[in-house]
Amino acid sequence: MGTYVDYWHLTGDTSYNDVVREGMVHQVGDNRDYMPLNHTASLGNDDQGFWGMTAMLAAENKFPDPPEDQPQWLALAQAVWSTQNDRFDDHCNGGLRWQAVSTNAGYNYKNTIANGCFFNIGARLARYTRNDTYTKAAEETWDWLWGVNYIDHENWRVYDGGHIEHNCTDINKATFSYNIAVLMQGAAFMYNYTEDAKWLDRVEKLLDRCLTDFFPR
Repeated sequence: MGTYVDYWHLTGDTSYNDVVREGMVHQVGDNRDYMPLNHTASLGNDDQGFWGMTAMLAAENKFPDPPEDQPQWLALAQAVWSTQNDRFDDHCNGGLRWQAVSTNAGYNYKNTIANGCFFNIGARLARYTRNDTYTKAAEETWDWLWGVNYIDHENWRVYDGGHIEHNCTDINKATFSYNIAVLMQGAAFMYNYTEDAKWLDRVEKLLDRCLTDFFPR
């Protein structure tokens, strides 16, 4: 969906707008937080996060909102962020689990993409709303990812995750482009909003690693 939002924003072609809007609204669920009954039982925090990032993109690009009696893009992104903010626990000293439902395989796994989506949405909400509740949470999420060594302190590779029964020290060192990309974009938004040089440094180091690992010459 996000690709089509970008497509409309860059080209002005409205051909797909109605079906994109319909698809985005169809999955919001009764609580308007992208936890629809047809998917909640198998919901991952990353799954919900991707919808939240798409809603945030729609708000940023001023993609036409649904009718006023239906949820609006900014409110949807905020709802996703709020539900996930309430899911943090003390295992591994913080962080989101991969899965949102305790019966799902992977509920004991805290991974980068779940936390990366939350960080990404929070960074963008901070910039969009200028509400530093989001800024603080984004800072804390980055610090947690750094603290559990999911971001390699030497080479800036971004690893997949670890299990709570091992205090998140059994790190799966598989690397995926979406993990590093979601952090890189979030860090760029944090730099744009805060103008703090540490975020620029993080963007540059993540970008260098991303280009080296995923776009070799």
